[in-house]
Order: sequence, then structure tokens, then C-alpha cells
Amino acid sequence: MKQNAKQSGFMSWLDKRTGIEGLKHEALNEPIPGGARWAYVFGSGLLYILLSQIVTGVFLAMYYVASADHAHTTIEYITKQVTAGGFIRSLHSYGSSAMVVTLVVHLGQTYFFGSYKGRREILWISGLMLFALVIGMAFTGYLLPWDEKAYFATAVGTNIAGEVPIIGDWLKALMRGGTEMGTLTLSRFFVAHVFLIPAGIFAFVGAHVYLFRKAGSAGPISEDPYEPKQKSEQFYPKQVIMDIVFATILVGALGLLSYLSPVELGPKANPADTQFLPRPEWYYLPIFQWLKYWSGAYAIVGIVVIPGIVAGFLVALPFMDKSLERRPWKRPIASFSFATILCGLIFLGWQSGHEDGADAAVAKQLAKQATETEAFMKTPFKSETMGPAMLIAAPLSPEAAKGKKLFTDNSCDGCHGDNGQGTENGPKLIGVSVKFDHDELVKVLRNPTQKMRDGNMDPVEIPDDDLALLIAFLNTLK
Repeated sequence: MKQNAKQSGFMSWLDKRTGIEGLKHEALNEPIPGGARWAYVFGSGLLYILLSQIVTGVFLAMYYVASADHAHTTIEYITKQVTAGGFIRSLHSYGSSAMVVTLVVHLGQTYFFGSYKGRREILWISGLMLFALVIGMAFTGYLLPWDEKAYFATAVGTNIAGEVPIIGDWLKALMRGGTEMGTLTLSRFFVAHVFLIPAGIFAFVGAHVYLFRKAGSAGPISEDPYEPKQKSEQFYPKQVIMDIVFATILVGALGLLSYLSPVELGPKANPADTQFLPRPEWYYLPIFQWLKYWSGAYAIVGIVVIPGIVAGFLVALPFMDKSLERRPWKRPIASFSFATILCGLIFLGWQSGHEDGADAAVAKQLAKQATETEAFMKTPFKSETMGPAMLIAAPLSPEAAKGKKLFTDNSCDGCHGDNGQGTENGPKLIGVSVKFDHDELVKVLRNPTQKMRDGNMDPVEIPDDDLALLIAFLNTLK
């Protein structure tokens, strides 16, 4: 009894200073017309997944370096060396897929239940904005590992943005930080993924929850969307328990999937690889397949016009559909339209995989890429690629720094490695300045020896001033 009195006294003291009891009342005593239902758990499920993405994302950001030189190495280090690093990364990756799936289910349930009706127009629009932001998060996060799959899939995505009329070239350059993909691209995608888009998500989540509480729960499909008439049940305890059960199922499913089937990391991106066939994440496959049917002068129709019409229809829906009828079978046009779009996306995703399997050459190349990824995952992490020399590197001179950028921009790192450490495609350049003096380096770079040509070394055709900067960088590789 004394302990309860102490707790009561403490809560009274805390409430007078924070108003916590009022907050608990507002959060837990929400009236639900018709009572708690399992159909209402998806909104809370999305909040859980968002929290999981934040926690795992912060962990990954502690190790990540957003540069073309080190991004892949840091992800490899997380995956292969950090305790539970691969598990956390898998949770984050699978969490993004789970968020897309749950969001589509939540959107579909809201649409078919007619829960956008009543005074919920702005609530519906805020939900659509959250959907767009989540897709943006998935797109910007996909590049960050900087492996072959991420690099070439994002190259395709930014090329698609370049097809937008008038602003396409500008939009593509803005996303890439120039004409080619490199460190500036990674830096911009990282900032968008970690700062800009999450800020938008936090703002719209807050607005969405506020607007939902302002409009109130729409209730079951037989309920009046303006003036609910069915008996209400409080959010706590029944709906809270249902939400916790659903969140627990999500926790278990994501954890089990991350443990049994960890997300793989492929070999580092090689811009000079012309054989690699990019394929996006599964939720982008329908778009990937859709764009195959629109090329040349018709690209604008598939990229801008039709998606714009669909987006405009969804935004305008609550303003056009003012009827009180919410039962999906009593709204055949609306239900059929949404079902057609959803089934069409599923079919396009299936067709993309079917076409890959039917084409022998494509299937062979994709199988080869899968084998290379599997082999890379089995290769032990080489500590020397992430030792003190990399983490505490002496700053380059301005000339050497410019030369390093030329080294990357001209895809020299594709064969010789980030810092000239060498790859399977090209020899290491460490100590090359000891082997050749400045004039000899100029001669070799301008006119490679026959042995170098046999190894696919092309003449370096850049202005003399740029060549001097490139050699300044090579002189640092000791």
C-alpha cells in the first residue's frame, strides 16, 4: 500500500509538471466507432517499422563513409566484421520492404473501406505524401552500398529522371552531382536518405496523426463517415493489444528472415563493367518493366503523363467521391480501378522475372552475377583495406586531390582500385612514381606499352594540365 501511495504521489508530482495524465488520456482514450478490429493495426505497424528503421539506420550510419572510395568497404566491414552487423543491416533492408508492403496494404484498406470520406481529404493527401516519401527513402538508400547492383540500378533510375521534359537534364545532374555518378552522387543520396526525406517523413507523420485524431476513426464500412452512429469503444485496451500483437509478429518475422537469409553485398561497383545487367529491388520491378514499353518520343507518356494522371486521380479522389456509401461492392468503378492498377503492377513485376528467365543470355548473365555475389560474401574481409592508413590518411595537396578526382572520373579506379591497390582487372599502382619519373609517367600514360594495351589499358587522353594533376595523385601512392 505504501509503495502504491509512493507511485501515486510521484505520478501526481510528475503530472503537475508535465501534464502526462492528460497526454495518456488523449493517446489511449480515442473512440473507435464499432469497436477495435484487426483491420486497424496497419497504421501502428507502420510506426513500429519506422522506429526500427531509425534505430538500425543510426547504427549503420556510425560506420558508413559516403564516398566512392570507402562506401563499399565500410558496408563490407559492417557485414563481415562488426558483431551482429550483417543482422542489423538485414533488418534495415528487409524493414524497407516491409514498410512498402504494409503501406500498400494500409492504403488499399483505406481505399476499399472508403475511409478517405467525410472530412478526411487532407488526411488522405498526407498519407499519399508519406507513400511518396517512403518510396524516395527506398530509392536513395539503394545506392549507398555502392556495389554493382546498387550502382547500375541507380544509374538506370537517374537516367529515367533525365527523360522528364524540360527539366530532365537538370534533374539528373542535380541527383548525380554532375554528369557521372561518383562521390558527389553518394553524398547527395546519403544526405537525402538520412536528413532531408526523414525530416519530411517526421513532419507528415505528425500531421497525419493529428489529422486522424481531428477527424476521428472512420469505423467499419457500414458507418456514416460524417456522423458515426455505432457504439464506440476506446482505443485502450483492446486495440492497443491488437497493435502490440501485430508489432510482435512483425518483429519476429523480420528478425527470423534477417537471421535465416541475411542480405547479401555484391562486389564493388565497377563503372567500366559493360556486361552487368541491373535489376532493381522487387518493389521497383513493375516500374522497370513498365518503362520497357515506352521509348523514344513516347517516353514522356510512360514516365510523366500516365503516372501523373494516376497520381492526380488519387489526390482528387476524396474531393470527387462525396457519397456516403463506403461498401466496396457498392462502389464497383472505384474498386475495379484500384484493383486493376494493383493487379497490373503485380503482373508487370512477374513479367519482368519471367522475361529474364526466358532469355537464355540474360538468365546466364544474371546467374553469373548471383554467383559472383555469393563468392564475394564468402571472401573474408581484408583488414588491410580498412586499416589505420585508410582511417587516418594524410590530407592530399590541392593538386593531388584534383588528380584523385580525375582518377575516379576517368574510371581508373574501376581497374586499379580506389587508391591504386589493384584489382583482378588491373595491377596495383602503389609505388609507380618510384618506378617511373615524371616524364616517363607522361610517356606511359599517353602511349601505353604493348603489354599494357593487352591488359586493356587505353591511352589517357586528357589535357596536359589535367595529366599533371593525375600524376601528382599517382606520386602519393607510396
